[in-house]
Formats: sequence, C-alpha cells, structure tokens
Amino acid sequence: MQDTKKNEIKIRIGTRGSQLALTQAHEVRDRLCAAHDALTPNTIEIIVMSTRGDRILDRPLSEIGGKGLFTEEIEAALLGGQIDIAVHSLKDMPTSLPDGLELCCYLEREDARDAFISAKAHSLMDLPAGSLIGSASLRRQAQTLALRPDVKVESFRGNVQSRLKKLDQDVVDATFLAMAGLNRLGLTDSRIHPMDITHFLPAVAQGAICIEIASHNVAARNYMRPLNHPDTEVCVRAERAMLKILDGSCRTPIAGHATIKGDQITLEGRIYLPDGSESHAFTASGQNPEELGTHVGSRIRDMAGDVFFKKLDAAL
Repeated sequence: MQDTKKNEIKIRIGTRGSQLALTQAHEVRDRLCAAHDALTPNTIEIIVMSTRGDRILDRPLSEIGGKGLFTEEIEAALLGGQIDIAVHSLKDMPTSLPDGLELCCYLEREDARDAFISAKAHSLMDLPAGSLIGSASLRRQAQTLALRPDVKVESFRGNVQSRLKKLDQDVVDATFLAMAGLNRLGLTDSRIHPMDITHFLPAVAQGAICIEIASHNVAARNYMRPLNHPDTEVCVRAERAMLKILDGSCRTPIAGHATIKGDQITLEGRIYLPDGSESHAFTASGQNPEELGTHVGSRIRDMAGDVFFKKLDAAL
C-alpha cells in the first residue's frame, strides 16, 4: 500500500471490468479522496480483473457455479496482496467468505427496486399473454411466472448495455435490470419502469456496494471506515443472515428486503419454486440484524417444509 518511489500512500482497488463495475470503483475512489486529505486520484490505482462469471456468458449462473464466479479471482488477488480493497455489488457476494477475508464497508444503498424494461408495455401486468421475457435471475423468473403464468421466460445474461441492445433487437419483449445500476450509470430511457417493491421483492442486498479486504490489512480497513453507511450495513446484514439460513445461491429463487426506522429493522423474505407455482413469505421486526435474519429465514424454511425443498431440488 506504500509507493516508496514517491513516498505517497497508494491504494489498489480491484474490480470487474464492466462499465457498471468501473463506475462503482470510481465512486469508491472519489469518496476515499473526499474523506482523506492524503489521498488523490493519482494515489489510488484501479485494477481491472476478469472473472469466470464475466467470461462465461452462454450458460445460466446456476449451471456453472453461482455467485462465487464473480469474486474468485478478485479474492485471490486480495489474499495474495496484489490489491488492497475489492469493490463488489453485494448481491453478487456469497454469504460465506474465504478464510482471511472480510467485508469492512457498505456504501449507502441506491434504489433497491427492480426495473421492468419494455417498449411494449409499462408494466409486467400490461404485457400481452405469450410475451417473451429475458432474465438470468431465477428470482426474477419465478416472481414473473407467479404474477404472470401466461408469459414465457428465458435465460438472458450480459451486462446492462448488452441486455438493452438485445431488447432493441427484439430478441425479447421485456427484461429486468436493477434500478441501482441504471441510476449509477446515469441511464434514462422511456422503456424503464421502476417496479413496486412490495409486489416484486428485490434480491438480497440489491443496490448496495460493499468493500472486501484481507482481514490483516488494518490500513485498508481504516481508510474505508468513514465511507461506511450504518443503516445500509444493518439492513444488508439482516438480509444476508436470512439468505444464509435459506442456503441462498443462484440456484435458489429468494427475495428479501430490510428497512430501518429508529432502532427497529423490518425484514421481509420470500422463497419460490422456479416456475412460480409456490412461494412462502414472512415478515418480522427486531433490533439485532443477524438474529432477525436468522428468525425470518428459519420461519420461511418451516413454512415451506421438506416437500417444498424436495420440489426445489427436483426443479433444479
């Protein structure tokens, strides 16, 4: 972390190479410079890294390993000392991290809603029967089919720009993206329609950026401390605790969202079969994020029962 040539502090940020990932890395760099007089953009290096999840685009994530595909190479660089911090979309992070790594900072959450994107309808409910919707997310696919069993869904991967291009080419009639990513990229389009969070519950931690470090890197932790947003941290910790109980991965359609008011956290969680034919939901409030998330996850597991999870395993 020390540039001995210039005797200046230098932080190396590891990130994926998509336009959204780079936008998020630059946001972290700018926030670091604003928080620390000793830092300037010239003392912070952004290192772009390719992950397996970025390279393999012709298969659903559930077939090739799930969320860890977007973090493995970056985490190896953290452990090996090639980078000091890693910037991630928290919804891409597994609930268990490799030994020696930790999440030390959560930026203030952006809009957590999903966006329905289509030139043919203003909402999912307005689409004609038989319409084709593209989405790589099993959660979005399951929620779509639960609300509209008369439409068709197919796997639809790629970054924000490539998905919008496919929509332009009429490959599908509609798709979904996270409002957070669209907002961070400054994208406005008449086809973008934010969805009611109570009807279409987002992915756990959607809209939140997290910072991962090697646990021994005290300097990196200290630099990131002023950037942490306590309310966001509390909410996503509750959501991820629920996800851990439900064995959440890219193979399991799980939705969850927490809000905080005063000292009370309220968490809603849902789990679906992939075809949307069955779902279970539970909402509770509490003060300890891990206890609340564990409680909500456990109640949903109990409500769903063994038969549901056997059906889930059979469907996947």
